[in-house]
Amino acid sequence: MTVLVEVTLLTQDHCPLCEHAKKVLAAVAADHPISVTEIDLGSEAGRELATAHRVLFAPGVLLDGAPFAYGRLSERRLRRALSRTGTTTSISTSTTTSK
Repeated sequence: MTVLVEVTLLTQDHCPLCEHAKKVLAAVAADHPISVTEIDLGSEAGRELATAHRVLFAPGVLLDGAPFAYGRLSERRLRRALSRTGTTTSISTSTTTSK
C-alpha cells in the first residue's frame, strides 16, 4: 500500500533555494506519491507555519505537517525519508499555491 505524503513548501519571492526545492520536489514526485502545497512566507499562514515549526529561512519543507528541512533541500535525504514511509509508487501529485 502506498501512502500519499502531504508536502508543504514555504517560499518567498526571489529565492534561488526555493526554485531548487521546487525542482527537487518535481523530481521526487516521479517516484513517490506526494501532494505539494506552496505557501508564501510573507502571508499570514506562511508566517504562522514558520513560527510554529521554527523555519528560520526559505524554503521550509514540512512532511505531513512535521518540520523536515529549511534552506537547501537535499533530494537524497527527502527520498530516504519518503522511502521510510513506504511511498514508492506515484499515485497522485498536485501543486497548489497560497499567497
